[in-house]
Amino acid sequence: MSGERVLLLGGKADFIRKAVECGLEVVNIQKPSGFAPALLEHCRQLHVLDYQDVPLVTALAEAMHRVRPFTRVLTQTEAALVVAGHLTSHLGLAGNGVEAVRILHDKRALRTLLNHKGIGEVAFLQGATREDAQDFVRRHGAAVLKPAMGSGSLGVRKVRSPAEADKAWQWADRSGLTDFMVEELLTGPEFSVETFSIGGEHTVLCVTGKDTAGRFVEVGHVVPAPLPTETAEEIGRFVRKVLDAVGLIEGLAHTEVMLTPDGPRVVESHSRRGGGRINELVQLVHGIDMDTLALKVALPGQGVPTVPAAAGAAATRFVMAEPGRVTSVDGVAAAAALPGVREVKVGVAPGDVVRPAQWSEDRCGHVVVYAEDSAAAERLARQAVDAIVIRTVPDDEAIAAPLHHRLAEVDEVLDPFASRVDQQVNT
Repeated sequence: MSGERVLLLGGKADFIRKAVECGLEVVNIQKPSGFAPALLEHCRQLHVLDYQDVPLVTALAEAMHRVRPFTRVLTQTEAALVVAGHLTSHLGLAGNGVEAVRILHDKRALRTLLNHKGIGEVAFLQGATREDAQDFVRRHGAAVLKPAMGSGSLGVRKVRSPAEADKAWQWADRSGLTDFMVEELLTGPEFSVETFSIGGEHTVLCVTGKDTAGRFVEVGHVVPAPLPTETAEEIGRFVRKVLDAVGLIEGLAHTEVMLTPDGPRVVESHSRRGGGRINELVQLVHGIDMDTLALKVALPGQGVPTVPAAAGAAATRFVMAEPGRVTSVDGVAAAAALPGVREVKVGVAPGDVVRPAQWSEDRCGHVVVYAEDSAAAERLARQAVDAIVIRTVPDDEAIAAPLHHRLAEVDEVLDPFASRVDQQVNT
């Protein structure tokens, strides 16, 4: 095996296979919970340890880099992003350093930066008390209470009155997550912008339409977003300004945007590709595999990609169910048999628990479809999801796990640079 030597944090076997196919020599670090035998086929070395243990992973990376230097530290794993930025800066490598990645990881830091630069300003509070939150709602009419770090709409709560703010604050206390922020409630249709950057130049790959059904956890995506060309271009220009302000140098970014009556506003942004099957949608419509783009930044001479025009449209719709314990799952074969359906996956079976939809991890499955235009793709995706019926019975004890227990289930902490003592208190 030869080629550019990269340190890759996390990632599934298919992603690492793509890295090898790009000509990269991969040294992979996996959490014990992420280990799978299939990883061994593609790696020059595989180290099983908690890459969110910053002192430990830094010492290991230093030692390996001294023996045979890396050219990049790469990841598309949310829990590893800020650690990858730290290692990039610490080892003096090319790529996105810890400052830019940390701003995207910490929603308070991103909001502070954008407000300071006058880019889509949004009122918010950090380090607030319960009384501060109630007063904020009185002044702004409505607000959002959310963890300062994290993704997938984990723990996001909408409050429309001081009384609701009080209840949300009580819920936050019970959740075991103490680092929350409060910001004004944005209104309008929501989109995400998928971008790829080289040398600080940002290319918009597509604008993705998002359906939240009035909640924070998305229930569907469609590519391309059903938008007039000039509106899509406006949103793209806005996101490029955001990424310039952050100082993102290279690689993928996934920026969620609300198109408010006052113009585009950032919801959050991440230095990785979007989840929720967005990569599959982009591949179907534009013929671009964002995983491969993310990996090719480590190769010499990588230039700005050409984005083919959209050919048709693709949509994903997520399978949801009433919270409780699953008693039956029906209709999967019927959904898969519909013309234009490309993929159907359901991740629950009888005996499993469906939790309230507080996080993207709480969704029960998905369908992916392809059609001639965005409207047809969305209709087909709804039809396919409607064919799937998951029946549950109430099980209050099973669905009552607080948020910090949910993070423990996926072996993740929100801030790997927080003291281990603080993390132990919250688990």
